[in-house]
Amino acid sequence: MLDVGDDAPEFELPNQHGETVRRSDFDGQRLVVYFYPRANTDGCTTEACGFNDALERFDDADVAVVGISDDSVSDLETFAAEYDLEFDLLADEMGEVATLYESYGEKRMFGNTFDGVFRNTYVVGPDGTIDAVYEDVTPDGHAEELLEDLADRPVAQCD
Repeated sequence: MLDVGDDAPEFELPNQHGETVRRSDFDGQRLVVYFYPRANTDGCTTEACGFNDALERFDDADVAVVGISDDSVSDLETFAAEYDLEFDLLADEMGEVATLYESYGEKRMFGNTFDGVFRNTYVVGPDGTIDAVYEDVTPDGHAEELLEDLADRPVAQCD
């Protein structure tokens, strides 16, 4: 895992609308970058809907949210439309960005071994460094956990 204080790796990925989104687009504000294994599965839907339900509170705190998986743009478009998701879901089909964020690798499920995305979250600070790290998160309640933690760690203000 990346550590608090590390520079957050830059990324440039298409969102569910095929539009390019870069990490640097969010310079000057906090950014939640959450990695999830597969769109339209139970845990990933729970997590995405949790972020979507809390999106206004993230906006009020000047915190942007993006979700990243190795799904295709068309799969993300379907997922976002089905659940009226109002934030960017980014397609990292080859797992390159997830690898940079140490959130991609070998997984085992039902006796099978495969490469996939780990359920990790990073909070990137306004200066582009990692503010917080959450490894192997539980989807249910994760957005609320982040909001509570962010409220406890306000961004330093310059006078």
